Amino acid sequence: MATYGGGNVTEAGLWLEPVGRVESPLTNAGTAPLQGDEGSPEAWLVFEERVRDGIRDLRPGTEVLVLTWLDRARRDVLTVHPRGDLDRPEQGVFSTRSPHRPNPIGLHRVEVVSIDGLRLRVRNLEALDGTPVLDVKPVLDPGTER
Repeated sequence: MATYGGGNVTEAGLWLEPVGRVESPLTNAGTAPLQGDEGSPEAWLVFEERVRDGIRDLRPGTEVLVLTWLDRARRDVLTVHPRGDLDRPEQGVFSTRSPHRPNPIGLHRVEVVSIDGLRLRVRNLEALDGTPVLDVKPVLDPGTER
């Protein structure tokens, strides 16, 4: 195993360790909204104790980007009909928001509603219950430094 910039790379590929998981009433991809702002219920991001210091400065009202591992997605998909609409022409997966892709990393812009220890209640998250959380980053307004 080699280390590059803090990441672990093995002959089998890149190794990532989730920092938490999603707790959500959404359990079925077929009935879940396609995007977070399309009727998703509030959900919780539940973090591991080892990353407590990493979330300490997040506050209610803050917008963050949540990166997830879409663990139930297919990884062999390179073309899709956008939004699953067969009347739309097929496109390369990298020009869509399809969860099915070679590396199914989800990107979700959410708002922190409340915080309870290692749990952040968020709105606009369409990820399914149990989805691994890889990272959280603040949404930066133009000209903001962090």
